[in-house]
This record gives sequence, structure tokens and C-alpha cells, in this order.
Amino acid sequence: MGVRNQIRFLLNDEEVRLKDLSPDLSLLDYLRLNKDLIGTKEGCNEGDCGACTVLVGKLVAGRLIYESVNACIRFVPSLDLCHIITIEHLKRNDVLHPIQQAMVEYHGSQCGFCTPGIIMSLYALLLKDPNANKYEIEKALQGNLCRCTGYAPIIKAALSLSKSGGLQNDILLKQREEIEQKLNNMFDGNRVEIISEKGEFFIPQDIADLVLLLEQSPNATILAGSSDIGLWVNVAHKDISPIIFIANLSELRNISQSTKGIEFGACVTYSEGFEMIAKHFPHLSEFWVQIGGNQIRNMGTLGGNIANGSPIGDLAPAFIALGAKLNLVNGKIERTILLEDFYIAYGKQDLQKGEFIKSIFIPFIKENEKHAIYKISKRKYEDISTVCAAFKLEIENKKITKAIFAFGGMAAKPSRAEETEKALEGKTFNEENIKKASLELPNDFAPIDDVRSSAQYRMLLAQNLLYKFFTEQKHEQ
Repeated sequence: MGVRNQIRFLLNDEEVRLKDLSPDLSLLDYLRLNKDLIGTKEGCNEGDCGACTVLVGKLVAGRLIYESVNACIRFVPSLDLCHIITIEHLKRNDVLHPIQQAMVEYHGSQCGFCTPGIIMSLYALLLKDPNANKYEIEKALQGNLCRCTGYAPIIKAALSLSKSGGLQNDILLKQREEIEQKLNNMFDGNRVEIISEKGEFFIPQDIADLVLLLEQSPNATILAGSSDIGLWVNVAHKDISPIIFIANLSELRNISQSTKGIEFGACVTYSEGFEMIAKHFPHLSEFWVQIGGNQIRNMGTLGGNIANGSPIGDLAPAFIALGAKLNLVNGKIERTILLEDFYIAYGKQDLQKGEFIKSIFIPFIKENEKHAIYKISKRKYEDISTVCAAFKLEIENKKITKAIFAFGGMAAKPSRAEETEKALEGKTFNEENIKKASLELPNDFAPIDDVRSSAQYRMLLAQNLLYKFFTEQKHEQ
């Protein structure tokens, strides 16, 4: 096995090689402070506002794909073998890019602070889908907050391009093969290892190499998308060195389907997983697009959300109710556990030193099962859950034979409502029994008061969501 002591990437038209850098250097700081590319703005520094949006191109099955990401929570070492595009790259020979020109013509900017990030989000969308409709445009802008212009003129600007095919002569499309070749030439199959006074980080070449690194540094921070770990650095000011970056590992990015269900590699992003989710669990599609904005969905991984163990994490309740299982690896030992058993207490998961999540298996829903997921937050999109509730019932001859109710935001960890489940099992699926069962929820949970909600409101929400589940499902009996 070889070792490389530098990271390599393309930045606009420049090839960059870095040896001496901090493992938690954000792309935003690097662009603004090191490269004087100040068109990328710092707003919230938490991945919420989208002012720092840039494009990151990566090779997926040999094909170059560009996605919008939040530069403020994306660490530079994670960009090895990528192509970063900033707003400065769009204007050529003093001629505005078609998206920039459309924003001018449709008055899509006032103060202009958020505008570069908005343009980059639209750029990523129109490169992928030149004929994007209004819904796709709105979804692409979920992660971009604008406080003065309003979104109507921005959407009109984007629609004007999607109707005219305005990006067909774009420089990135013309140079795609050339850029793919440059990135392929940078690849050498070696582990990246940089150790300096600024900290330590590693990029393993494959899973076997990851196992070796974890045997040497079992307390290292494993980082895939940094959509949450970025806040550990920017907000909590944690020292997370040494870091092992794993998003490059193709073995952790696989999606496979069997007759029983779907297995997602731990490093599959929300965006990458959406197509399979929408196909086999269509009722989860709307819930899926409530997870962050496009930038977060492009960065955040399914395994990262699960491993983080937040009591208000989006995926845990949905996957617990579906009966999800985790495949965990520790050296040469692999074990499989139910997702619901993974969460032990607040901030504590059943994950041993040196162990990592390899994949998540989601069983298909059976014909006699009903399943739904609800996320309640202050904003419908790109916000943290106040309460997240997932329900699954198995019904035979109009009797509930099995109930699984999983909640986030109701306890110190994602948890099942076991007393409420027991109150329904063996009963008929009707309004009276559902209402009686909802009275058991206070025996399952004692939620807290915090900035998002009072305990009383959370409990009322949980009870009402159970009733909502009944009203939506009863007609299907």
C-alpha cells in the first residue's frame, strides 16, 4: 500500500496540491482567506442559509457529477480528487453567465449577499436538469435563505432558462471529458496521510485500509458528509483530530436490492438514496425532501445520520418503524443488530471502539402492513424536527397483530412507544382503540421543554399524529 502526503483537487481552472493544512479547515475559509475568492459568502456558518454555496464535482462510476454544497461545513481534505466551482468561475470575458443575466433581467437580487449562493444552487440544478420545472427549482432553493428579494423573481429567472435550454453551451458541459481526465490522472489508489502541528487526517484507499487505520487510531473521528460534524467545529469549537475521511470509499456507497429489501451503504447520501426510496417507499418521498436543503442532502449520509444518534435525527424513527438493521464492522468481526437496539442513551450508541457502520438494511413493506412518517418543525423545509413520528401496523383479519411506533424529539434518544403499541396489539384498527392507545403515550415518554417546543405541545403532537395516521389509513382496510 502506498501513502500520499498531499491532497489534490481542481479549483475552477486551477490544479491545487496541499500538504500542510488543518484537518478541519473549512472550504469557505480556504476560499476567502487563502484564495481571495470572496464571492462565496459567510452567513450562518452552520449550513443553514446557503450563502456559501459552491459546486463540487466528483466522479461517480467514472462520470463527473456536480452538486451544490455548503462550503462553511465542508472540510478541505474531503475534496481530494474533486472539482470545486465558485461564483467567480461563471463570468467569462466580462460576459455574465446566463443564470447571472437572468437574475438581472428578472430583478432576482436586492442586497445581493445571498445571490451568489442562489446562483450556484440554480447552476447545479440546471446542469443536471436543463428543463427543470417550478417544483424542482423550489426544491433546489430550499437551502438558500433570502430575506429581502422574495423568491418569485428568482424562480422566474430560473424558469426562463429551463424553458429556453440556456445552459446547453455551458463551459462545464463542454469541458466535462477534459475535467474527468484530469481527475482520473490525479487518482493513484494510495492512502492520503497528513500529520502536522495543525492535526492529523487520513483518507483510506478502501475498507480494508479503514480497518487498519481504526486499529491504529480507534478514537479517530470518522467523517463522511460533515453536515453535523461541521457544527462540532464551527459552533462547539471541538478538536476532532485525528479524522478519517471515508466518503470516497466505493464499498460504502453501494445500493443493492433483494427480494426482502434494500441495503444502503453507510456513505450513500440522501440525494443518492432518494431514487430508490421514492421507487419502493413512495410515501417517504415528501418526508425525504424535508431533510435539510439540497446542499445538506448532497453532503449528508444515511450512515452518518444514524451513527450521530441525535434524538431529533430524521431517519431513525422512519427506519426503526420499518424494522431496519445495521451491519457493523470491527476489524474482522461483523455483526448485525436492529436499529432500535443501536440507541442506548443520549449520546451513547452501541458502537465499540474501532467499529463503524458498513450498511443499513431496510425491509420492504408487506401487503398487510401500514406505514407512515410525519415530521413536524417550525419551518416545513430545512429545519430540525420538533417531533418526528413513524408508525407501522401489521393487520390480519382487521386485527392489529403487531405495532411499531417510533418517535424522535420525545426522549433522549430515538425510541419506541412500547406501552402504546401493547395497547393496540390484538385490537381492531378503529377510532376508539386508537384514541385509547394515544392515552398511553405519557407512560412511554416524558418530553422536555426547550427552544423548539414545550413538553405539553410535544405530547399533544404525538397523540394527534397517531390519530392522523389512523384517519389517513382507515380507508385502506
